Amino acid sequence: MPTFTALTTLTGKKAAEGLGEAMERLDPEPTGVGVFEVEDGSGLWEVGGYFTETPDETALAVLAAAFEAKPFVVSELPDTDWVAHVRRELAPVEAGRFFVYGSHDADKLPEGRIPLLIEAAMAFGTGHHGTTLGCLKALDHLLSQGFTATKVADIGCGTAVLAMAAARVWEGEIIASDIDEVAVDVAEANLKANGMAGKVRCVEAAGFDHPDLGVIAPYDLIFANILKGPLVALAPEIAANLRVGGYAILSGILNEQADDVDSVYLQNGFNLEKNDQIGEWTTLILSKQG
Repeated sequence: MPTFTALTTLTGKKAAEGLGEAMERLDPEPTGVGVFEVEDGSGLWEVGGYFTETPDETALAVLAAAFEAKPFVVSELPDTDWVAHVRRELAPVEAGRFFVYGSHDADKLPEGRIPLLIEAAMAFGTGHHGTTLGCLKALDHLLSQGFTATKVADIGCGTAVLAMAAARVWEGEIIASDIDEVAVDVAEANLKANGMAGKVRCVEAAGFDHPDLGVIAPYDLIFANILKGPLVALAPEIAANLRVGGYAILSGILNEQADDVDSVYLQNGFNLEKNDQIGEWTTLILSKQG
């Protein structure tokens, strides 16, 4: 059975919540409605619904106008390829030297920026969330400090935007892993869309549980943009797979959780180099000590 999505963006929490409530009264009614803040400092909120029948686009247009939202983008997600074409017209994201954009903004690429084309599909990591944005800014910070890497792992890669960012600035062995096979498919598709097929190896794995990850280790840089629980559990493995003097960029951490995560990594031989907060999320840059 095909699934349909209807997605839009607008300014302000109150208006977004009102639009979400109004969507629930549509006919045909959505099977679910989501209201999320776009955590890039733009003040935008995203509202979307999932439908098992073709949504009423006229009714959606009326709602968009009533709440001063962008026109809804309606997409069909066939069972065989639901990851590929959920496109939301989100604004580009600038993270230091990196510029993350959708194809609808291909004409807006600033001169001198490093482009990363990411369509807003259902895998996590478009750059708009505070965690992904924080990781890109952390990478930009390390680059500004003169750091270079030839071996990079992106654990819990989602769209693989972080692995791709590393592959844009460094030549070497770069691997992206995710526990979700759909995310791995999305990662491969994004690499192809960016003309980077073969520059990042994509594997399905929980943590470091894949032989390809072990073959490349020890790494110069490890990204892990997941959640506090898995980050804490992975601390010994990240330490074991990172070279002395290498860096770990960690996110998916709520601000109030940052001290707990930092404490665990301190016990595993790391020093905190930088703590950056974007919205309710923290990104940590940690260095492995000898």
